[in-house]
Amino acid sequence: MKQLTLETLIAVWEEMFGRSLFWVMLVAAVVITAAYVFVLLRDRQMSMRKFFLAQLSMPFGAIAAVLFVQGITSSGFRDIGGPIDVLVLLAVAAAGAVGLAILVYTAQSLLRKPT
Repeated sequence: MKQLTLETLIAVWEEMFGRSLFWVMLVAAVVITAAYVFVLLRDRQMSMRKFFLAQLSMPFGAIAAVLFVQGITSSGFRDIGGPIDVLVLLAVAAAGAVGLAILVYTAQSLLRKPT
């Protein structure tokens, strides 16, 4: 592999998660992101109360993302071998934390009346 392309990344993610799970996760991410943008445009401001509650959910998202990836792959925590493995694990945790925070904020905004 001489170049890292989008097609290569998609192939790796499909191999890692399975074709159907990868595309379901991708569609879910796009739908949640679109709903988040809709909420921000509709409300024209961020509610700090909702934002704080969304931030409280971030550790749970980080833990869930790491456990999900560890469950999907054939490796475990004992297989972490070097700094790059730790960095990838931290990136997965960060993505899970931010993703759950966006989901919680969006769900609060769609389910509750604007304050």
